[in-house]
Amino acid sequence: MSDDLAFFPLLVQHGSLARTARELGLSPAAVSRRLSQLEQRLGVRLLARTTRRMSLTPEGELYLSESRRILGEIETLEQALSLTRAEPRGLLRIHATFGFGRRQLGPAVSEFARRHPAIDIQLLLTDQPMIPGDQNYDIAIRFGEPPDARLLARKLATNHRVLCAAPSYLAQRSLPASPEDLAGHDCIVIREGDAAFGTWTLCAGKQCRKVKVRGKFSTNHGEVAADWALAGHGILLRSLWDIAGDLRDGRLIRVLPEWSGSPADIYALYPQRLHLSAKVRVFLDFLDVHFAAYRNPPDNAAAAAWQ
Repeated sequence: MSDDLAFFPLLVQHGSLARTARELGLSPAAVSRRLSQLEQRLGVRLLARTTRRMSLTPEGELYLSESRRILGEIETLEQALSLTRAEPRGLLRIHATFGFGRRQLGPAVSEFARRHPAIDIQLLLTDQPMIPGDQNYDIAIRFGEPPDARLLARKLATNHRVLCAAPSYLAQRSLPASPEDLAGHDCIVIREGDAAFGTWTLCAGKQCRKVKVRGKFSTNHGEVAADWALAGHGILLRSLWDIAGDLRDGRLIRVLPEWSGSPADIYALYPQRLHLSAKVRVFLDFLDVHFAAYRNPPDNAAAAAWQ
C-alpha cells in the first residue's frame, strides 16, 4: 500500500505509462497491470485513459492529493527522527535571569559545552521577562509556571524561598514570631516584574498569608539584595539556590523557618517548533540530570543540595 502511494503520483507526474515504466525500470505492460490492480483494490477508477492521454477522475484527484500529503508527512517524520539520531550541532540560544544564569546555569553550560563541542552557546542574561513567541531564543529558564500554551516546559528544580538575616541584624532586633511581626522589621525588598511591591506571600504547609513589609533598601537585583542582607541591613526573602552557602556557613540565619515564600519553581521553556531539535533535546536532558538533586528535596535538605 505504501508503494502505491508513491507509484500513483509518479505516474501522474510523467503523464504516460511508457515514461513511468522507464523511470521504474519496468515494461509499460507491467505499469498498466499495477495501475489496474490499484484501481481494483480501491474499487474506483483513478485515471480516464485514451490512446493519446490520461486524465484524473475525481477519485483520482482525491487519491493523488492524499498520497502527496501522506508522503510529505512521512518525509517530515523521517527527517525529525534523523535529527534525534544526529550529532547535535549549531547555535543554541539560552535566555535566563542574571543571578541564576551566572551562579547556576553558567557553570552547567560550561560542562555541557565540553560534552558537545559541535554546539555553540549564546547565553543571554537579563532581568527582562521572556516574551512568549519570541523567536530569538531556543530555551528560556523561568521561575514560576509556564506563561503560554505555545511553550513546552520541563521542571528543573524546586525553588525554595526562605526568610533570612545576618547575625549582626538579629543581634540588635528581636526575632519575629509570626509573619505579621515582619511589619516591625527592616526588610530588603526585591522588585520583580509585575508583583506587588513590598508584599510577601508566605506559606507554612497549605496555609498562606500576604504580609506588607517595608525597609530602607529595595532593588531589582537579587545578588545586590543578598549583599545588603549579609551587611546586616534587614530581613530578606531569597531563593535557596542563591544563599545556601551563606546559610551553611552561618553568614545568614533562617528567620521564621516554618514559613517560606510562595512556590516559584524553575522551568526550562522552549517553543513547540523545536520539540525535536537535537541540540535542544540533548541540552534539556543534560539539565534534567544536572538539577535532579534539586527537585523536591526535603526542606531540611534543600540548602545542602544547592552548592
